[in-house]
Amino acid sequence: MAVTDAQVRKLRAEMARTSNIGVSALRAGMHRNTATKYVTTNEIPSERQQPRAWRTRRDPFEEDWPDIIEKLKEQPRLQAKTLFDDLVVKHPGRYEPGQLRSLQRRMKQWRAEDGPDKDLFFPQEHRPGEAMQTDFTSMNSLAITIAGEPYEHLLCHSVLPYSDWSWGTPCLSESEAALRKSVPAALFRLGRKPEFHQTDNSSAATHRVDKRKRAFNDDYVDLMKHLGMEPRTIAIGKKEQNGDVEAGNGALKRYIDQQLMLRGCRDFATHDEYVGWLCRIFEARNRTRGKRLEEELAVMEAVTASPVTEYSELRLRVSPGSTIRVKTNTYSVPSQLKDEWVKVRVFDERIEVYYADKLRVTLERLIGKQRHRINYRHVVPSMLRKAGAFRRYRFRDDLFPTATFRRSFEALDAALPERKADIEYLRILHLAARTMESDVEGALTEILASGAVPRADVVKARVAPEQPSVPDLSAPTVELDTYDELLEQPVEALA
Repeated sequence: MAVTDAQVRKLRAEMARTSNIGVSALRAGMHRNTATKYVTTNEIPSERQQPRAWRTRRDPFEEDWPDIIEKLKEQPRLQAKTLFDDLVVKHPGRYEPGQLRSLQRRMKQWRAEDGPDKDLFFPQEHRPGEAMQTDFTSMNSLAITIAGEPYEHLLCHSVLPYSDWSWGTPCLSESEAALRKSVPAALFRLGRKPEFHQTDNSSAATHRVDKRKRAFNDDYVDLMKHLGMEPRTIAIGKKEQNGDVEAGNGALKRYIDQQLMLRGCRDFATHDEYVGWLCRIFEARNRTRGKRLEEELAVMEAVTASPVTEYSELRLRVSPGSTIRVKTNTYSVPSQLKDEWVKVRVFDERIEVYYADKLRVTLERLIGKQRHRINYRHVVPSMLRKAGAFRRYRFRDDLFPTATFRRSFEALDAALPERKADIEYLRILHLAARTMESDVEGALTEILASGAVPRADVVKARVAPEQPSVPDLSAPTVELDTYDELLEQPVEALA
């Protein structure tokens, strides 16, 4: 068994105390002869070892190694697994699965000695007040709820790399509307503006020009101009260039997680309560930035920009199906707006539709692309007149507001011919639009539970409001002679 450096040091320490080679060797855990060798020299085992210049077994890749080297020179990113599988196919029976690890070690050594130059990381010194970095990070792992409901959202996180001052705003998507809300909020909270604003190449700030180049969106450039900052981005695929805010995302979420533990609850009564709590968290965290923040504030200019509208505005024409298409997603609007031009304000969390400068409808904004939200109240009156359009309607799934409504249609479809089933269901849906959806759903639940088919007239009878009975009131008899007697009384008697 080889002797370690620690054993030799133990041996020499024991020799200094006892001067007895036998006892010292025993306590150091080595043979007396070995101990004698190390007592008479100042060397330690690691200094006596010489690198081995010979192989202990035949190199299994000796024949194919030149070909492997040529492939690596042409394609340096080739992996050992790919090359090994290729060798197994070309030379059946020559290689065993356990030899893959040997090839991986051999290639690793070649890359370290003779491989291509690697990209290096060069730590940068940040200048105070030079730039603000902004990035989006998901907050879903923190399991935050609003009024008991899961709140899936992002945080638009802005950081000053020199001092680590930061600010964040909850948002639903990585969008231009989120930047319009979040970046000004951070600047106005700071009260100063850096020279540059830096983001990654997300579609919120940039668009693709070609495979290797992206350009800033016009609306984003206008926002930066309004705020008095120069837009700056990172190279495509080089997220480390936005490293300060990237690294800060993880540290910030760990900090928020700890504060949630102290709070003892991850549920907030309202969205505003959550936002207010976050603001207090950021303020407390930023108070620890101290001197470096003072240095940044001293060199930055004051923010002079006026407040920024949190929405972008579009002018759209309502389709013949009473829908509008906003940012690749489709929304329904009241049927009265069909074929009309409307003004649409796109916020981070909602969409407002105006006609003749009057707000006609507010819609919850969809997250993602190529999605749709059709409100059955907007389309069912017209569809009831054209019931044949229901069965193959592109957005038919949106016309089942709950699972109960879907089960009701399935029951009708199984019991009636197609057209009659469609008409019956549309009548039920129209009833829900004119009354209370919850009342109609309750009636459907009862009918389905009884095993009956939910016909529209039966549902209507169950949800129809009770007509109040008119009480039998008799008109009192008024005797006018009493008033004549009052007139005949002297004024003094009346007083």
